[in-house]
Amino acid sequence: MTTFALDGRTALVTGARDGIGRAAALALADAGADLVLWGHHDNLDKTAGEVEARGAKVRTVAADLTDPAAIGPAVERVLADGEVHVLVNNAGIIRRGPALEMPDEDWREVLQVNLDSVFLLSKLLGGPMCERGSGKIINVASMLSFQGGINVASYAVSKHAVAGLTRALANEWAPLGVNVNAVAPGYVATGNTAALRANPVREAEIRSRIPAGRWATPDEIAGAV
Repeated sequence: MTTFALDGRTALVTGARDGIGRAAALALADAGADLVLWGHHDNLDKTAGEVEARGAKVRTVAADLTDPAAIGPAVERVLADGEVHVLVNNAGIIRRGPALEMPDEDWREVLQVNLDSVFLLSKLLGGPMCERGSGKIINVASMLSFQGGINVASYAVSKHAVAGLTRALANEWAPLGVNVNAVAPGYVATGNTAALRANPVREAEIRSRIPAGRWATPDEIAGAV
C-alpha cells in the first residue's frame, strides 16, 4: 500500500514559481499527481520543466490574485480542461512597516492575495469537490496565525483569518467528503523573508529563537503539504 499515491489526480498550486509553492508542486508530482501551476505572471517555466521531468503532466495559469475579477475566468479555464482534486492555497505577499504608516493600498493588497483569493479559490474549486464527494484543500497559514509579529499587521491579520477560514470550511465540508487543512510554517528561507535574512542584526535575533538554529527550507514544508 502506498499511502501518499496521487496517481490520476490533479493538484493546483498557487504561487508555484518558487519557495514553498514550487517545493509543494514538485512533491505532489513525485507522489504521482499532475499539476496546474498558478502564478502572478507567465514566469512558471522553470517549475513546469521540473514537474515534467518527474513524469507529470503540467499546465500553467498566469492570473493576478490581486485582481478579483481575474480569478473566476482563470478557474473556468482550468476546469474546462479537467477536474482539480487537490488545491494548495500557497500564494502570499507581505508588506512590512509600522501600522501607523501603512498605506491603505498595501493593506488591501495583502488581504486580497492572502485571504480573499484563498476564499474565492476554495469556493470555486471546492464546489465541484463537494459535488463529487471528494477533494483536498491545503492552505498555507503561518506561525503569525497565532502571534502578532512586528511591523507586519496586514500579514498577521491575513494569516489569522486563513486559520479561521480553514477551520470553518473544514467543519462545513467534511460531511461532504472534502478535507480542508492548513500548514503554519515558521521562519522559512523564501522570497518573503529575503529582507529579514539580509539584515544581519534581525537575522541573528530570529535565528537565536529557532530551536534548530537555522531557517527552514521550502522542501521541509512541502512534506507537510
